[in-house]
Amino acid sequence: MTFDILTALMLFALVSSITPGPNNLMLMASGANYGVKRSLPHMFGVSLGFTLMVTLVGLGIMQVFDMFPITYQILKVLSVTYLLYLAYKIATASNAKQNNTTDAKPMTFFQAVLFQWVNPKAWTMALTAISVYAPSKSVLAVVMVSSVFGAVNFPCISTWTILGQKIQGFLTDDKRLRVFNFTMAGLLVISLYPIFL
Repeated sequence: MTFDILTALMLFALVSSITPGPNNLMLMASGANYGVKRSLPHMFGVSLGFTLMVTLVGLGIMQVFDMFPITYQILKVLSVTYLLYLAYKIATASNAKQNNTTDAKPMTFFQAVLFQWVNPKAWTMALTAISVYAPSKSVLAVVMVSSVFGAVNFPCISTWTILGQKIQGFLTDDKRLRVFNFTMAGLLVISLYPIFL
């Protein structure tokens, strides 16, 4: 991989990782409702889960989908259903610190890892990264692409979680928190648009 291609890949990883999407919107909501510390498993699950996804896509998991085309429709239904469920959970979340409750919990590490497989933006990013930056699909090229994403992704998603925590003070009012959570839930639903294209 030449320096120019590596630079372009890093820029693609940065832009695609830091722009709004289901992961970042959920992490911002998690930061606002639970804080960065309690959201760390969610953050690591997103970053490591996506890195694993890029690797598996590069190593040929798409061939399984091509062999069984119905899996595309199944994945679409699962994606929509699960994202709508998550939007509902965000819309009805309450500030855990404010309410002194331990019942409310952020997404776990494994939930975040598994979520990548029903995340339409993650699929788009992984497929684009592999087809553009590792078209040969050699193991070395795939590892290089997934490593770049692994290095770039975590700082990007951390920004959203920290931003969520920074606005916690503003969200101590129940009404403002409800508006914030409904807004995040609405944006999460809107992020489903790639599925319908």
